[in-house]
Amino acid sequence: MTDTQNRTLHFQELGLMDYLPAFDYQEKLMKEIIDLKLKNRDRTDGVKEETPNYLLFVEHPHVYTLGKSGHEENMLANSKRLEEINATFVKTNRGGDITYHGFGQLVGYPILDLDNFKSDIFLYMRNLEEVIIRVIADYGLIGERSEGETGVWLDVGKPYARKICAMGVKTSKWVTMHGFALNVNTDLRYFEYIIPCGIKDKTVTSLKRELEREFSTDEIEALKEKIKTHFCAVFEATLK
Repeated sequence: MTDTQNRTLHFQELGLMDYLPAFDYQEKLMKEIIDLKLKNRDRTDGVKEETPNYLLFVEHPHVYTLGKSGHEENMLANSKRLEEINATFVKTNRGGDITYHGFGQLVGYPILDLDNFKSDIFLYMRNLEEVIIRVIADYGLIGERSEGETGVWLDVGKPYARKICAMGVKTSKWVTMHGFALNVNTDLRYFEYIIPCGIKDKTVTSLKRELEREFSTDEIEALKEKIKTHFCAVFEATLK
């Protein structure tokens, strides 16, 4: 780490928030960091201001989001059906294909200046996966990576392989937005209206399904603390 690297994370709990306002907020934070990086680059006095990092937790109402490299045919429900199930459809600027966000799902948006950590998007994605792998290990589940398929999976290589946590990011000037979506008490029926991440031969799961119990409000708060703890350990960061 150099003298100008800042590995402090400003944590913010956004609560229940529609997808687009959360997206706009991410973009605002991202732009502020990028603007500061450009200002630092153009300074002639040798003084550099530290760039901040953020970790946001949020829960979204029912929404399907399609990444910039995704395929609309993986959205199986038409507009009438979306209205019937009280869900919306949004095209977004992250990588990856289509995914679902909804009640009972814990979404994390790290807004990081990777120059504060390591400017390597491949490593960043593997580190995000490592955080969730460690978290679900605390509940006795063995999370794995599936080659060529971002996210955290169970029983990779078996006919019943299933994804428990989806991931997608966007970076600009080495600043990240978007992140991970961990299924906790998620109503998995909503995944029936899409081909999740464009992968046809695998299913999704949740902590509720795997552990055969609903997570209480207190247990969800404990889960959030585990994520923060493992995030700081993997990224060698401190939380503010």
